Amino acid sequence: MKGFMFRAKRKDRNLKEYCHDTYKSRRKLPEPTICPQCKAVFENGQWRWAQRPLGAHKLVCPACQRIKDKFPEGVLTLSGKFLSRHKSEILNLCHNEEANAKREHPLHRIMEIAEERGCIKITFTDNHLPRRIGEALFHAYEGELDFHYTEEDKFIRVTWKR
Repeated sequence: MKGFMFRAKRKDRNLKEYCHDTYKSRRKLPEPTICPQCKAVFENGQWRWAQRPLGAHKLVCPACQRIKDKFPEGVLTLSGKFLSRHKSEILNLCHNEEANAKREHPLHRIMEIAEERGCIKITFTDNHLPRRIGEALFHAYEGELDFHYTEEDKFIRVTWKR
């Protein structure tokens, strides 16, 4: 037959497996919904900061639930001699970046800041904020910046050293 081409099925296709996120709602939330802990409002399909609507449903937002469960989606580890001399400046930069991100995205938050053996470990409720803060530290103070992603869990591990 002229113009006919047989195509065998490819068996080497990369199929994306379903990534289960315990903190993502499996159903559409009733609108408006308010988080009783942080007062974020779920409207028009997303969590945002807004005035508390009358008659809103109550449900703990994913960020507050992650904080309660102590289950971060990202970690930023800071280390080096420069860190010990400029610790307050560096932590102020981290808090300022969090405040800027949280203004638009209520679910992007710092969970905990812990010091251990000369390092500072910061955990986050999302996987975007650690990268944002790591890049801000690199632009402000230079140093070594490294990212490690695990796609299965949507987890990011960022290290900054100077």
